[in-house]
Amino acid sequence: MVSDTGRAAGPSATLVSDTVLDPTALFFVSYDGVVNNNAFQKDAILTHAGYQYATWYTAGRNAVVARRRLGGEWERVVMPHRLSVDDSHNVISLGISPQDGTLHVAMDTHDNRIFYVKSVAGLTTAPAATPWHSSSFGPVQRTLDGVESGDITYPQFVVTPDGVLQMSYRTGCSGNGVNELAEYDRGAWTLLGAWTSADGEYTGPNGVISATRNMYLHGLDYDRNGRLHAAFMWREGDSGVLCASGGLANHDTGYVCSDDRGRTWRTSSGTTAGTTGGSRVHVSSPDILIDHLGPDHGLMNQESQAVDSTGTPHVVISHVPERLLPRVSDYPAQRARHGRTFHLTRTDGGWTKHEVPVPPNSTQRTKLVLDRSDNAYLVMPEPGSWRRAGQAGGPTGRPCSHPRHSGPSARSTSTRPGSRSTAPCPFSTNRSRPAPRRRRSGWRTSGSPDGTANERTTPLRRTRPE
Repeated sequence: MVSDTGRAAGPSATLVSDTVLDPTALFFVSYDGVVNNNAFQKDAILTHAGYQYATWYTAGRNAVVARRRLGGEWERVVMPHRLSVDDSHNVISLGISPQDGTLHVAMDTHDNRIFYVKSVAGLTTAPAATPWHSSSFGPVQRTLDGVESGDITYPQFVVTPDGVLQMSYRTGCSGNGVNELAEYDRGAWTLLGAWTSADGEYTGPNGVISATRNMYLHGLDYDRNGRLHAAFMWREGDSGVLCASGGLANHDTGYVCSDDRGRTWRTSSGTTAGTTGGSRVHVSSPDILIDHLGPDHGLMNQESQAVDSTGTPHVVISHVPERLLPRVSDYPAQRARHGRTFHLTRTDGGWTKHEVPVPPNSTQRTKLVLDRSDNAYLVMPEPGSWRRAGQAGGPTGRPCSHPRHSGPSARSTSTRPGSRSTAPCPFSTNRSRPAPRRRRSGWRTSGSPDGTANERTTPLRRTRPE
């Protein structure tokens, strides 16, 4: 399930360590998610130059940034900023600029101006020689060093192959928003602008026309050749496009990529779909869809993507198949009962879609990760780990709320329409043994090794074709 380049003798997952960062870290449930661990958070923990960095909110609501030498003890710096509202959107994201060694902290945003902190230069370049102290960080700002980004949500940092730090974020709001990029290069921020459009008409299966929407990203990742990959879905501003109330107005899975650091966006076939700060990717852009799906099927937003060593993108989505339920009318209950997880990947003939044989039994998201040998692992939600939404007027995208990850302790664990194939699922499943079962030229899956973990890690690997 990864690419045709799987090289490892066999995928496995071994727990290296499990470290309690804060036994009383802030915990509350909002939008069926938690603020210290959310699917769109990139990154709350990262590793650079032999050191690991983590961030969370304390019980007193202060933002904390911590570091350790790999295998060593954690050092903490408590920021003066305190979380402003009980909203699980308002996560903290970390980014590192390899150019000047600065650590960047973006936090506490849901349709509001950013809270932003930047460290002194060199903090992450020579960490052993630089003290971990509040004096190593600048003040909390409401701009990017004086550059105004406006009201934003979902700040995420990515680093280009040539070491430029970029920040992706949404302006506007759910159902009427756009994705934008900013860039930190040679010590200064520049706004690149919006690259998606909220405008245009989308007609639901019932004939209702929605005039606004927003794109939700499943990920934003550079491959080793410098291509930036973005898989996504749309959410309509007019929920009247739903044939049955009680669902989510999410539809379709799309894909675009950029070979010029996010300036020009192209489809899988190479057609220009839009430009950042110019003509934007919009709902009617030709050739952007890789999996067509109407809005009545409980499609999850902001799930997961990864790119393997050959530059092949892989996307994980989840929704309720029509064979199980024609229309979703009660999102939490019906998605938990009938939702299924799917893997999409780009091939020479287009895109393929395969259903994962392990039902998530949850409203929550699955995380896709790849190892150095292109083995893929799905970290699936705990069965039954869903709650009925009670905030903001009904169902919404539901971030992960596994008790292991989002309880009172913060933890660190090291370890085209038309062209899509509808081939039978090439998976096999084996839940009774801890080691993955070998299949000749196909996929391998396994459940949690000890059968007791709150998430299920499903290792998957495709052998080299014969």
